Amino acid sequence: MGSLDGKVAIVTGAGQGVGQGIALALASEGAAIAVLGRTAAKLETTCGLVRERGADAEPFACDVADTEAIPSVVDEVAARFGGVDVLVNNAYSGAYGPLLTMSDAKFQKGFMTGPFAAFAFMKACHPHMKARGGGSIVNLVTSAMVRWDPATYGAYAAAKQALRSLTRTAAAEWGPDGIRANSIAPHALSPGLKQWAEANPEAAEEFRKTIPLGYIGDCEADIGNAVVALVQPAMRYLTGATVPLDGGQAYFG
Repeated sequence: MGSLDGKVAIVTGAGQGVGQGIALALASEGAAIAVLGRTAAKLETTCGLVRERGADAEPFACDVADTEAIPSVVDEVAARFGGVDVLVNNAYSGAYGPLLTMSDAKFQKGFMTGPFAAFAFMKACHPHMKARGGGSIVNLVTSAMVRWDPATYGAYAAAKQALRSLTRTAAAEWGPDGIRANSIAPHALSPGLKQWAEANPEAAEEFRKTIPLGYIGDCEADIGNAVVALVQPAMRYLTGATVPLDGGQAYFG
């Protein structure tokens, strides 16, 4: 028996990395997983891994930048699984770099795939969660919001800070409906970060030294399992919070 038996979770950007790790952790506790992302082959891979854990899974092709299509995707998920209990907004496709060289299009893309997409998913999931007596939303933000040196992270941090504020508002407005909303700010050894670390070993080692626990988190063991803990009924009184899953590196005052 898993702690999430009978629950249905939507995980965006679940084809690899942090999204995949979260999907697998939720599946290990019995949740059925709607695996959302842009690349069909990656979605099928994650679905296969979920099914190996004994949980149900279905791929749903979805580009979160197309916010108008999101409500219909959520309705498809609810029709396939019978409802929605958990929403994890992980997908993001933004831009990094100095402000003076940042194009308007790249800056706007970070907001479209970040807070705008999450907003669409949250609104679309609300009636399905309310119909089941409540639910849990987890939005992925970043410690770059409070980074000691935000240079080159400005556009990314701005989009995620907007998402953090949106999360707290949903927690306040939807609490009476039994819906909780929290943010997590993870460091995880995703494929992108792993490639960067391998290409820049000295910089990666300096970065690792800034983490009190001494390592970059594992996508499933450290980030996915924390999400499992957040969405369980045992955490029913926690909402509107930002949880830093970064080994103690950042301070959210």
